[in-house]
Amino acid sequence: MEEGIEHRTVSVNGIRMHIAEKGQGPIVLFLHGFPELWYSWRHQILALASLGYHAVAPDLRGFGDTETPTSISDYTCFHIVGDLVELIDSLGVTQVFLVGHDWGAIIGWYLCMFRPEKVKAFVCLSVPFRPRNPQMMPVESMRAFFGDDYYICRFQAQGEIEAEFGQLGTATVLKGIFSTRRPGPPCLPKGNAFGIGPDTSATLPSWLSEEEFSYYATKFDQNGFTGGLNYYRALDLNWELTAPWNGAQVKVPVKYITGELDMVYTTPGVKEYVHNNGGFKKDVPCLEEIVIMEGVGHFINQERAEETNSHIYDFITKF
Repeated sequence: MEEGIEHRTVSVNGIRMHIAEKGQGPIVLFLHGFPELWYSWRHQILALASLGYHAVAPDLRGFGDTETPTSISDYTCFHIVGDLVELIDSLGVTQVFLVGHDWGAIIGWYLCMFRPEKVKAFVCLSVPFRPRNPQMMPVESMRAFFGDDYYICRFQAQGEIEAEFGQLGTATVLKGIFSTRRPGPPCLPKGNAFGIGPDTSATLPSWLSEEEFSYYATKFDQNGFTGGLNYYRALDLNWELTAPWNGAQVKVPVKYITGELDMVYTTPGVKEYVHNNGGFKKDVPCLEEIVIMEGVGHFINQERAEETNSHIYDFITKF
């Protein structure tokens, strides 16, 4: 599964971070989402390494074999971008190509906004830029638009959602998330978060083998979900801290790719923002390409690995 992928631990920003890497050449830094790991990029690491790049994929703070600080306030965008800036420095380069998916995409936008000189170009999967709304805190606005069962609102309850996940079991939770193709906004009703009855069990999607799945299940069994959930719990804190960037544009060259069935892309308001000239393109003036992959869900880099690899390679070879 991991032909020649090397693993090591680096010290960044006061934590020990696990990274997986392969290849020689310009660095492509891959940032995973929730509930994921460096492993989500296994197909991309092998492909980009074979094409003359040095592919690097960390387990982000709170995930996998990277340290998991306990306080929610240790998961702000400043902490996580701080980890990445030190990681880039530790790799001995001034700039990287950046690829991010889900939370990795959100962190990618912050890195591009705070330290644009560190990023040659950004390939963003699933989550477009989200401009800060100075009028309303994020969780409050999500609750108002999508209700209490909206997954990000449910993730705010410390301990409660972990207990619910614990009752379901790690494997069931991961299967429920990985296999979903319901259009957004994603909701997790209390007591039956994934709509799994006694007679129905979530099955693995076609793009994930039992062996691959067991890697995720083992890591989340060991560490639980709290580290990853803390990213959602720091959303309002990020909003408070980023007031100085109100109205800021992202000036890095960007290619945005999403699946047409992605639960983020199909959440009300997102398509309008992505395709409206006064939206995404205004906030990200160097947005060069928007790709909507037909028939693909949220986990695009795993479901359509080769196509995703081609899109990444075609874009970064321009720079």
